[in-house]
Order: sequence, then C-alpha cells, then structure tokens
Amino acid sequence: MLDDLAALRLTNRLYARLTDRRYDVEKFERYFRGDQPLAYASSEWRAFHERRFEKFSDNWCGVVASSPAERLKLDGIRIGDGVEVFDDAERLLMRDWHVNELDTQSSQGFLHSIVAGRSFVNVWHSGDDADPVSVEWERADDVIVAYAPGSRRQRLYALKSWVDDDHEYATLYTPSEIWKFERERSEVTERRGRTETGLYVSTESTTNETGGWLPRDVDGETWPMPNPLGEVPIVEFPNRPILGGEPVSDIAGTVAMQDAVNLLWAYLFAAADYASMPARVVMGQEPPKIPILDSNGVKIGEKPVDSDELKRGRMLWLTGQNTKVGQWEPARLDGFADIVNRCVRHIAAQTRTPIHYIVGEMTNVNGETLLAGESGLVNKVVESHLSYGPAARDMFRLAALVRNDQALASSVKTATILWRDPATHTLAQVSDAAIKDKAVGFPFEWIAARRYGMTPDEVSQLLAMRDSEAERVLGGDIAALMGPKPDPSTV
Repeated sequence: MLDDLAALRLTNRLYARLTDRRYDVEKFERYFRGDQPLAYASSEWRAFHERRFEKFSDNWCGVVASSPAERLKLDGIRIGDGVEVFDDAERLLMRDWHVNELDTQSSQGFLHSIVAGRSFVNVWHSGDDADPVSVEWERADDVIVAYAPGSRRQRLYALKSWVDDDHEYATLYTPSEIWKFERERSEVTERRGRTETGLYVSTESTTNETGGWLPRDVDGETWPMPNPLGEVPIVEFPNRPILGGEPVSDIAGTVAMQDAVNLLWAYLFAAADYASMPARVVMGQEPPKIPILDSNGVKIGEKPVDSDELKRGRMLWLTGQNTKVGQWEPARLDGFADIVNRCVRHIAAQTRTPIHYIVGEMTNVNGETLLAGESGLVNKVVESHLSYGPAARDMFRLAALVRNDQALASSVKTATILWRDPATHTLAQVSDAAIKDKAVGFPFEWIAARRYGMTPDEVSQLLAMRDSEAERVLGGDIAALMGPKPDPSTV
C-alpha cells in the first residue's frame, strides 16, 4: 500500500516513461495514415522540390497493417473440455463482450497494436448491476503497465493519462488502490531535442517528486479509491513481443522502404515534368530579342527573351558559329517504375503481405494458388493469436472478478480463446472439407465452427433450429424438410 508521496512519485516516473513512448506511437500512426515526410533527398533537390511533394505518399504502411488486422476476429471463449456447445458461463462472458461493443473495439484495438506495438484493455465496474462489466480498449500512448522485475505477466502498477482543454489527468492503478490526479497543462513539450505538438506535460518540471500533480476529486468516490479486484485491472495486448524485450510495431520495419518509395515517385514526377517531353534546341544563334518601347511606342532598345519563357516552350537556346535546329528525345521513366515495383515487393516479402495485395495482379488464380499466396499472412495472424490469446483470456478473467465470481475467474485461466479462421477458402473448398470431416467422424458442432466460421452462439442457434426441425418432422410435418410452409392467404 502506497502513501500519498509514494503514489505521486510513481505517477511521475510512469508518466515520464509514457511520454518517451509517445513519439514513436505518433510517428507510426502518421505513417499508417499516409502522412509521411520526404526523406533521403539531397539538400539541393529538397530545397527546390520538397514543398511540391509534402502531401504526397504512396502509402504501403496502411496495407501492411490493415492486412493482418482485418483477419483478427475473436469469436468467443471455451471453458472446460468443450463438450457443451455454449454453457451459461460462456454466454455470460460473451454477453459482456457484446454489451461493451467489443467486436468493434477489438477490431480497432488489434489494428492499434499492430501499428503502435501494443494496446490495452481496462476492465472495471460499470455502475450498472444488470450489466456490471465495463471494458474499454486503450491506446498505447495513453496507458503504461509496470511489471514485476523479470516478468511480463505480473502487473504491479498501471497509469492512464489523458487531457482536455485546460488540464491533464492521470489515474494510477495498484492492486489495492486507485489514485486519481490532475494538473494544468502546457501546449507543447520539448523532448529529445525536438518540439512536439500534442504532447502535454505540466508547466512544473516533471523531474521533481510530484510533477505538479494534485488530487482529483470525483463525486461519490474516496481518495484514493479502494481496488476491490485486488489486482491491476489493465491488460496489455502486445504485438509480436520479443522474449525479454518490447513489443514490435509492424510499421517500424516498413518505414525506411516506404520513404524510398515516396522519394522515387517524387524523382519520377520531377523527371516527367522536366524531361518527359521532347526539347527543341537551337544552336549557333543568339537568343531572340524583343524590343524595348518608350511610353510613346518608340523602340529605344532591345532585350533577350526571358529564359523562363523558353523553358515553358520546351526550347533550349545554344550559341555557336553555325545555327542548327534539333530536338532532344524525352527521358525514359520506366526505370523509376521498375525500382518502385522492386521496393514494394521487398515490403511484401519483409512483412509477409500477399503480393497480390501489393501489385494487384490476380489473373487466372485458383483457390489453391490463392491459399498458398496468403500462407505467410495467415501464419502471421496465427502468431498474433498466440500473443493476444493470453491477454484476451486475462480480460475475460477480470470480467469474472468484476462480477465477483471467483469460481468463474479460476475456470477462465485454462479457457480456450476461439479465433476466426484467418485463411481464405472458396465455398467449394469448405463444402468438400466439411463432407470429408463428417465422413471420418467429426461432430457437426466442430464442422460448423471450424469449417464455416460460426461463432459458438451461432452454432448453438443452429443446433436449436435443427432440433426444432427434427421435432416437426417426427410430428408428421414432412414439409419441414423442404423449409417453411407458404402462407395460404398468399397462394
């Protein structure tokens, strides 16, 4: 149990670590959105062309992150040996899932983990006795979790920070208390030699013991508030965690090649602007001149034609003894496109993104070829199941603790998280596999879940519909085999 000063010191330390993380999170999200600064260009080229291409990007970071995210679908949880299709405990946990709109939240959360390297889930009491569980997915730059030394599973503390127009807020979670703070904010903060907008710190230095944090009063709550769960209620969803290290963003390894692609396109566009059209050349002749007139229209001299006008006319004027007129052939630009294509293919190989997602070529592709082409992406998603699965299981366990159901919480520890099959299958492939599965003895429930991608709730409903149909047939309603009867009034 912490005292006031210890809680302030801990909040300040965790906030400093969270601030250090925000720069990378912001950078990777910008690259995901296509907000990518021009890199690698020489200073001379940049001085002339940079502003022309400051809003341009050929955004492959978005494809790299979205491709696995769209296949990460959590369908449910299985407690025990799975003999029962969908028991009451599982129904209760999935009710919490649906009440909190976690189909949508998880889709956004998984994508954020892929882009930023991690996301978090905050499980708490909603204040509603009918649906007591509240689950909120949190951003990587708003939340940080401190683990026990040498462990990535035992959560000691967690901090959540956010801002409004005038103040910054922080909530410190410990196994025994919840500490809530606030402080005035400034508009910018300087870190790592850079000035970053949108990152907020107190006007008072964060290197001191308190960081300017003050207790935040909330109506109906004590300060600090007791934590009835007895543990930190925030779970981290890490992306591709390295043993003993930090999670890794899928965008991180794509940034360099993405910058190269953008620069190559900028070179191509600049070359197309200046060298893609034939240039007329006049050699051996003085540049043409135009008369200079006074206010009365009388010629008082002459001056050469502005060189910019000649450039716009795609004409180059060269002086010499003999006048010749010729033409320079336009520059070949296909070399740029070939290199861009090669870079994009490197991105596909490095990130296990199917090549047809990148180049858009799908001519005469059958189901088996498509499945083989997506095998890298499918395996990548399955690996995500392994890293996200324990976090999802812990989320359901915390939901059981919020319900004060210790027995259910204990059962969830060994539960199985059910994921949607990430592979792409044609209807013919699915039907053929289902027939063969049934022939060798696989139960209907397994076939419906694994082959047709049905959720446990859908399987349960389908079984109920099948049983109802069978009862009608046994009762003499043979037409039940053919579907619902027509309405006599419409016949």
